[in-house]
Amino acid sequence: QVQLVESGGGLVQAGGSLRVSCAASGSRFSTYGMGWFRQAPGKERELLAVISGGGFNTYYADSVKGRFTISRENAEKTVYLQMNNLKPEDTALYYCAAASASFSLDADRYRYWGQGTQVTVSS
Repeated sequence: QVQLVESGGGLVQAGGSLRVSCAASGSRFSTYGMGWFRQAPGKERELLAVISGGGFNTYYADSVKGRFTISRENAEKTVYLQMNNLKPEDTALYYCAAASASFSLDADRYRYWGQGTQVTVSS
């Protein structure tokens, strides 16, 4: 069992940066692939970035590639999403999730979810 708590969201101007964090509790954190997702009102949930359990493999959606960076500190049981050059279309509720695999791009394999942190980008 893993509990996830996101933090670090907020209001930022377009072109600015934010770093959101996801703190995990429970055991075997380093065995879980971790992902960041977002969902804006009226839109489907979108997979943004994934990092493998050991942190060696990553994936980014085209919409955030080159602007967002996912990282993890297994000793701290924390995953981060550094977001640079933010755009108004990045406004959404951002969730972290833990997969039942070391690395997965399949949203259905993400078993544990946080409550989300709101990111709002003003123009």
